[in-house]
Amino acid sequence: MRIHELAKELGVSSKVLLSKLHDLGVEAGSHMSALDETAVELMRDEYGKAVPKVREDTAKTTDDRKGKKEAPKTEHKVREAKPRPEAGVQPPKSSKVIKVRGPIIVRDFAEKLGVRPNQLIAELMGMNVLASISERVEINIAKMIAEKHGFFLEHEKKIAEHQYVHRKHEIEETKEEKDEPEDLVTRAPVVTFLGHVDHGKTSLLDKIRNTAVAKGEHGGITQHIGAYTVDISGRSITFLDTPGHEAFTAMRARGANLTDIAVIVIAADDGVMPQTNEAIMHARAAGVSILVAINKMDLPTANSDHVKKQLQTLDLTPEDWGGEIICCPVSAQTGEGIDHLLEMILLQSEVLELKANPKRCARGYVIEAQLEAGMGPTANLLVANGTLNIGDTILCGRYCGRVRALINDHGVKIKSAPPSTPVKCLGLSGVPEAGATFRVYSSDKVARFLSEEAIAELKDKQVSIPKRASLDDIYNQQKKSEILELKVIIKADTRGSVEAIIHSLNEIKSSKILLNIILSGTGNITENDVMLASASNAVILGFNVAREPGVDATSKHEGVEIRLHSVIYELIDQVRDAMTGLLTPQIEEKLMGHAEVRQVFSVGKTSKVAGCLIIEGSVTPRFRARVKRGDEILFEGSIASLRHFKDDAAEVKESQECGIRLDNFTDFDEGDILEFYELHEIKQTL
Repeated sequence: MRIHELAKELGVSSKVLLSKLHDLGVEAGSHMSALDETAVELMRDEYGKAVPKVREDTAKTTDDRKGKKEAPKTEHKVREAKPRPEAGVQPPKSSKVIKVRGPIIVRDFAEKLGVRPNQLIAELMGMNVLASISERVEINIAKMIAEKHGFFLEHEKKIAEHQYVHRKHEIEETKEEKDEPEDLVTRAPVVTFLGHVDHGKTSLLDKIRNTAVAKGEHGGITQHIGAYTVDISGRSITFLDTPGHEAFTAMRARGANLTDIAVIVIAADDGVMPQTNEAIMHARAAGVSILVAINKMDLPTANSDHVKKQLQTLDLTPEDWGGEIICCPVSAQTGEGIDHLLEMILLQSEVLELKANPKRCARGYVIEAQLEAGMGPTANLLVANGTLNIGDTILCGRYCGRVRALINDHGVKIKSAPPSTPVKCLGLSGVPEAGATFRVYSSDKVARFLSEEAIAELKDKQVSIPKRASLDDIYNQQKKSEILELKVIIKADTRGSVEAIIHSLNEIKSSKILLNIILSGTGNITENDVMLASASNAVILGFNVAREPGVDATSKHEGVEIRLHSVIYELIDQVRDAMTGLLTPQIEEKLMGHAEVRQVFSVGKTSKVAGCLIIEGSVTPRFRARVKRGDEILFEGSIASLRHFKDDAAEVKESQECGIRLDNFTDFDEGDILEFYELHEIKQTL
């Protein structure tokens, strides 16, 4: 049997079958080469289409009896196929055992088998599995391929059973214990300022703590979550300031979930705005107490009653109107009403009876996280219960570490952070996600184990399993490849900023162009980012970050564009403009006039001029012309010259005569119609 006949029988291409034969030690020249029965049987067995084995002498007798003259055969060296071990049976002694843990990646699997990755990919294609070098292979497919290469695949569990039981016992020992009533003490309330952009949230907080944060914010808007502790008459209040711009929806929601009391800041001259509604919804969803601060009461256009009317329509009836919502008229400029607002916050915290146990291991939330020069990964934490101390083993999101330093909101290093205290923590192994929980563990081993489990779980989710190939999949891939694509790399100063930027970019919807964020992270722009952008043909967008040394030279050499921004909506607008700029403008034709050829004049040996009468519109030399004879179009092109009598004309209008010479066309005939038109480019929209 020839190779191409066997390939057709097995449902694979001749090229794939040749590659498989070479891998198994069978010498074959081309798809026309003949195979003996041993090689044919081996291939059928490889592709799961084995037939009863035919003895060599029987096959020869049959061939002699048929008297067929087959093409000369080269001597084949065939490696015997290894017997497949049955399920639950120990592998044969002759088989080599491959032990794998976690997902089976094509690259790693090829290395264990001792074959090239492209060879393994070809084998997968022969089994109707399309997989790239970084994708995951199903366990059953991997076992079949391992058996073909004489190996027995053993998929180990991530942790041996006795280790798992031992560590699980340690984890159970660290579970939270119930707080005894005598250990609970009153803690400071955590208050969040929410509201529309430019309604004065940060300015109001500045007045409370006598600082000037808003002046230092790019564009005059807050673009991070800040946490500050303020002492008022011997009692503490922890304030969270959240961004008001629409791009920071997720950050505002996180601020509401970390707080006890939400203060909705509304400008008295502006009233309830879209983001004010959104802030109220977040506060209600988080189940926190709501207070309203009506700001900018110093303005002559201020109208607190109008704001209260709007609140009443939102089922937030003010207290002085018979409802339960405390409304405090304030002014961030003059300080009017701020003392009353603070009194109401403390009164509300007493009603809530906020308590915590400072004697237990700390737990809480990540307010913000970033990668800082000279410090490494840092996280702004809010301690919800317990006390966080230097030297504690902490699991923060999926990263663990030992607390090396604690810095309070005034930039002072402290040794411990009691409940309701915001603090910057140093010593983590990576930058956690903003909004993640943290917890202190007594055992380094337990924290490290849980961290490894979380990272491995995330890696498993990110590794995709290739699907079986189908014509529909191939068609959809080809259709998708026709869509334009803008690839970007995002680097920002904090995790919260990265989330906000990605959220805003994902809101840009278009069926004409695809936005692909191939990488996002915190920290300055590095040469590795530039090389990735060069390989992927991507643009690098930086938000409140700088370039590392050498990046400028590398980006210039690789032709990579880097755009740095300090205001988020400018970044979003630029990406939207870039996406629009990639779209090819639509060409629109605008008809300008018609002319009829009345007489044809010869000029020189080859050139001809059409004597025309403008019957509609007008004509200028910059117009394009179309020659029509009946319904047939003879020519489309530019006008070489336009004359009125003997003079060159800038424009010839309706009912006037002119002479027209066209580029590369002389076959005029009396009665031909000339159409004049202009082409306009129209920019497409997303």
